[in-house]
Amino acid sequence: MSDDAEKQKVIIFTHHFEIKGYMSIYQGVRLTDYMNESKAFISVTDAEVKHHQHNGAPPMKAAFLNVRKDDIEIVVPEDAIK
Repeated sequence: MSDDAEKQKVIIFTHHFEIKGYMSIYQGVRLTDYMNESKAFISVTDAEVKHHQHNGAPPMKAAFLNVRKDDIEIVVPEDAIK
């Protein structure tokens, strides 16, 4: 991660998964702008993935994963959730 980037904790919802983790976003760049400018995949670190259909199943954890941008339905900073 560059010195100019900061980790932002996010929750990403796809049709099948809920993903909690960190996205590296340059300081001063809004999450919306980052998503609009990103390529086909979004990098997520320290990720925890839950499958919507497997309630109660332990989440999968990964140090790094790529999420296909076209599969993302909702992405929100975790600190924005009330």
